[in-house]
Amino acid sequence: MFAVYASQAKPDDPLSALAVGERPAPDVPPGHVAVNVRAASLNMHDVWTLRGVGIRAEQFPMILGMDGAGVTDDGREVVIHAVIPSPGWRGDETLDPRRSMLTESYQGTFADRVVVPEANVLPKPAALSFSEAACMGTAWLTAYRMLFVKSGLRPGQTMLVQGASGGVPTALVQLGRAAGLQVWVTGRSEAKRALALELGAHAAFESGARLPDRVDGVFDSVGRQTWSHSLRALKPGGVLVTCGATTGDATAGELQRVFFLQLRILGSTMGTRSELADLLSFCVQAGIHPRIGAELPMTEAAQAFQLMMAGETGGKVVLTR
Repeated sequence: MFAVYASQAKPDDPLSALAVGERPAPDVPPGHVAVNVRAASLNMHDVWTLRGVGIRAEQFPMILGMDGAGVTDDGREVVIHAVIPSPGWRGDETLDPRRSMLTESYQGTFADRVVVPEANVLPKPAALSFSEAACMGTAWLTAYRMLFVKSGLRPGQTMLVQGASGGVPTALVQLGRAAGLQVWVTGRSEAKRALALELGAHAAFESGARLPDRVDGVFDSVGRQTWSHSLRALKPGGVLVTCGATTGDATAGELQRVFFLQLRILGSTMGTRSELADLLSFCVQAGIHPRIGAELPMTEAAQAFQLMMAGETGGKVVLTR
């Protein structure tokens, strides 16, 4: 079958490890289901796989792609949940110390077919296209958990999203606006800030700018470059929810500010199957459609990766089949 895969680990030149071609069609063990992929979206996790982070040498070649939507052999239109708990685990899948994800122990979604446990497929809402549904499983699910499970923010409060154009930030803007929060964003360029306003942000500021007031919660996936600004932006008792560090770890915890203002700092990773079901339902009820910055056929995966890594797409990058 056709697939987009990492041929080996290339820490310093990840795109040189990207391969497009034929791979063996997967078997379907008992309790699993094959999905004929219609669309799959890129995540930075795919770049880390190309770099060899979180994967052993003997696991290559590894088909890339954590997210996807498609059709099962019996005709069901489905969305794929990328977090796979260990056998017998009960409860929050993200807390399972032996959990895995697609592109780790399981081959990914950038292929004609992907095989996952039956529990890892959910019905695709008719209101979402395959490309839109393919954005939900990682970036949008991460944003949903950060906002509605972790932060404790209420409608009417003010939230700040650091970064205005990536998958998680654009999802946070759309979800926060639909939930009745006052949504502020920061962005490096005028175009990124304009995109955030178009998606529903109430105000957009230059990165690091002094804000007109402090906020109830900050959502940060950037790390080092925004950490101090995120802490300074919070009201006493405010919450900072972090899901990543694309610019590296913060150089200082700024603990004096944290304890004196009684700030809360929470980590958040992915989300559960039930949270994905709730996210899909919320998007349908609120009429939300994820922003897709670029949509290309899987045969043009190299170009798709270049777009994502350049950070100029203004939303998710989707591959179609």
